[in-house]
Amino acid sequence: MRGRMVESLVYALGAVAVVSVVSLVGAFTISIDEKTLDRILRVVISFAAGTILGVAYFDLLPEATELVHESVRYIVIAGGFMAFFVLERTIYWFHGHGHARGSESAVSLSADGEKASIKGFVYLNLIGDFIHNFTDGALIAVSFLVDFSLGVATSIAVVFHEIPQEIGDFAVLVYGGLRKRIALGLNFVSALAAVAGAVVGYALAESIHAFTGLSIAFAAGGFFYLAAAELIPEMQVEANLRKSTIQFVFFVVGLLLVLVMGSLLPA
Repeated sequence: MRGRMVESLVYALGAVAVVSVVSLVGAFTISIDEKTLDRILRVVISFAAGTILGVAYFDLLPEATELVHESVRYIVIAGGFMAFFVLERTIYWFHGHGHARGSESAVSLSADGEKASIKGFVYLNLIGDFIHNFTDGALIAVSFLVDFSLGVATSIAVVFHEIPQEIGDFAVLVYGGLRKRIALGLNFVSALAAVAGAVVGYALAESIHAFTGLSIAFAAGGFFYLAAAELIPEMQVEANLRKSTIQFVFFVVGLLLVLVMGSLLPA
């Protein structure tokens, strides 16, 4: 029995390593010049808003419904929403009051002797993604403990769910003011939370469902806040009708892509 559990952990760690590598999909933008990338990001940020809202609605919320009792489910979701609101306000008040809508500044950091303007939602996205990846790792570990084929199926589902979200996450980080290489590195570090999740899932196999369910519900609330309060308003500052229409189309595409992948490859 002990050997079976160790073998399952090895498989789970291998699977989450593959999932983590998916976070590097943004590498294809490294060679794009900043001006071109800026134009692309103004559209891709709409796609990011759609995918993050889609993950909250079509992925995290249904899983929370299954794993968390209804008496506390929506309290935890609301708690995640409020926690991200408080976090965003904390970032705003303690880093220079620079997060006016439509402004380019939020948090001033020094990088290579230059001033880098980092918007507050960058941190919200990293925290929400960290929680999400952690729970993905825990789910993969538990799946491999139950059955090898279930573990493989869950891992494949998670990879395909992650692709659109990771593209969106990278876009959020770069649009929020991070350099591409830094955004790529932070996205990868966030993805490594899946490894920690797999280890915790293995160690707490018997009680992991309750823990995972609460984490998923909390992350859902956080993602609702990130999409609705931070990213969608970034779309609303666009005054040009044609560009605004394109943004809306990409927003809907992001939503539908998560929905379709969730239907074809349920986790």
